[in-house]
Amino acid sequence: MSVLADHMVVPVSPKKQARGYWATVGRRILRDKVSMTCAAVLLLIILAAILAPYLHLSDPYQGSMIRRLRAIGTPGYPLGTDELGRDMLARLIYGGRLSLVIGILPVFFAFVIGTSLGLVAGYGGGKLNTAIMRTVDVFYAFPSVLLAIAISGALGAGIGNSIVSLTIVLVPQITRVAESVTTGVRSMDYVEAARASGAGPLTIMRVHILGNVLGSIFVYATGLISVSMILAAGLSFLGLGTKPPEPEWGLMLNTLRTAIYANPGVAALPGAMIFAVSICFNLLSDGLRSAMDIRN
Repeated sequence: MSVLADHMVVPVSPKKQARGYWATVGRRILRDKVSMTCAAVLLLIILAAILAPYLHLSDPYQGSMIRRLRAIGTPGYPLGTDELGRDMLARLIYGGRLSLVIGILPVFFAFVIGTSLGLVAGYGGGKLNTAIMRTVDVFYAFPSVLLAIAISGALGAGIGNSIVSLTIVLVPQITRVAESVTTGVRSMDYVEAARASGAGPLTIMRVHILGNVLGSIFVYATGLISVSMILAAGLSFLGLGTKPPEPEWGLMLNTLRTAIYANPGVAALPGAMIFAVSICFNLLSDGLRSAMDIRN
């Protein structure tokens, strides 16, 4: 019996594979019902804007004074018509194209530029940090709305100029965040080890620092999309953004302001779309931030 006992093999259960950081973040964000609801709403709006030509909608540019300012729920016009008799449903969906582009592209460009400047300033330190951050502070000192209006007024109305002006407004904010997180990471042991092994500054920033700070910067930039969309709508409302007759939510608010007493429901629709998209991006950004904070 003792011989058999010596040769008995006890089955060992396979070791459970440790879950990685990003897998844990993904699992936590998927369990966040608010974030997932906001993501679904945003995905639905984005898909509707992209697939607008295939949805068999009315022509968003064709109007008729006979059917102007039809109420919400009118047969054939679920969301009514605007001041020129154009289908509001079609204009809102097509308008989502311009509004989302003008809202997201400046954040993307500012993310790339601001992250690069923040990495260089945070890792370089000294006079380089002072030169970059003091220049950024000059733009950061101005209120975002006034700075966007001033730049757009100087460049002129248009979609391209709106994107440029909003990018300039958002770069300082992302640069400050990138510089702050980079300064906290550059003194870590793995950065010191890479420096001691002979790695150059560009290699250290690209390989050892960028991956550890990119998540925090990305979450912050996601929250700026709502700010960018509101600023873009404000520029269009003031006549410094998209030009008529292009469907864009801010411009639609401007053209419908005279109809607010005749048909307030239709006049409020573009503002409701701006509010819904902005709040969804904000809540999604908060969900990402909570999911990435594994310690809590």
